[in-house]
Amino acid sequence: MKLLVVLAMAACLSACDKPLPDVEPLTGGSPRMGQQLIERYGCAACHRIKGIAHADSDVGPSLTSIRQAGYVGGVLPNSADNLARWIMDPRDVNPRTAMPDLDVTRDEARDIAAYLYSQ
Repeated sequence: MKLLVVLAMAACLSACDKPLPDVEPLTGGSPRMGQQLIERYGCAACHRIKGIAHADSDVGPSLTSIRQAGYVGGVLPNSADNLARWIMDPRDVNPRTAMPDLDVTRDEARDIAAYLYSQ
């Protein structure tokens, strides 16, 4: 009986995680690839990011609900293009930002934005 309860609870919990779509409509990018890129570039070192292991830092702003934010980097109106622009070259947007330039390509930035918008 206890085993059935545990299995039922596990099934319910796994159903709570929504699968990542193949393409995120606002960005045209791949959330799955974006998740991998976020891990590769070490974004968790500075940000809180839903669905990323150990992404619980408060060095930079939380990215858990970036889709609802009014601005990107505090200066650009929030849009898929502006988020990708910020990810690619934050210091071009705001020379005083602490966010480093990680040499993220346009396609990678689009995929990272896709992941962040899909959460």
